[in-house]
Amino acid sequence: MLFMVIEHFKDADPVPIYQRLRDQGRQLPASVAYVDSWIEAGFGRCFQLMECDDAAALQTWALQWRGLGEFEIVPVVPSAETQRIVEPYLNADDG
Repeated sequence: MLFMVIEHFKDADPVPIYQRLRDQGRQLPASVAYVDSWIEAGFGRCFQLMECDDAAALQTWALQWRGLGEFEIVPVVPSAETQRIVEPYLNADDG
C-alpha cells in the first residue's frame, strides 16, 4: 500500500531534519520502503511517498522524528489504478 507522508517542518526549517537524516539515516522500519520525496519551495513541507502494508509501521517511524515536525499519513492510490476503477462509470447513464 502507498502512503503520502506530508511532513510539516517545525518553524519551516528543514535544517534539523536534514542534519538527523545525514547523521542517522532515514530510520525506517524494515517493512517500510521509501519511494521518493519532494520539498515545497518555501521549505514548509516535505511530501514523501512510502510503501508498506501496515500504517502502524509509519506511525512508529514518525515517532522517531517527533519534535522536528508534524506528520500527516495519507493512504493514496496511483492515478492509473484509479482510472481503471473509474473507467466503467464514465459512460454510465446519469440516472
